[in-house]
Amino acid sequence: MAPKKVKKSTENINSKLALVVKSGKYSLGYKSTLKHMRSGKAKLVLIAGNCPPLRRSELEYYAMLSKTPVHLFAGANVALGTAAGKLFRVGVMTVTDPGDSDLLSVSTQ
Repeated sequence: MAPKKVKKSTENINSKLALVVKSGKYSLGYKSTLKHMRSGKAKLVLIAGNCPPLRRSELEYYAMLSKTPVHLFAGANVALGTAAGKLFRVGVMTVTDPGDSDLLSVSTQ
């Protein structure tokens, strides 16, 4: 029964992410994520499942300093790019304005 729960939550996050892309503000990529976290504009950081460990730990460290919640995306960078509506791979995604979505509440659970 656990795999069905994981799939359901993944679909839930994907639908909320699509709503953020449609109605909110976000940025893609490692460098822009670091810029947003340093300036304090980041509300949520999504990291792909296959992000290299050193980069992931650095992002988590910056997020801890800036008090930004981090969500580890269940899929790989290809799946994160597809969830963001892009046709390329996305390793890191930052949400600066959630728009109509309640993605920030889901990430804390």
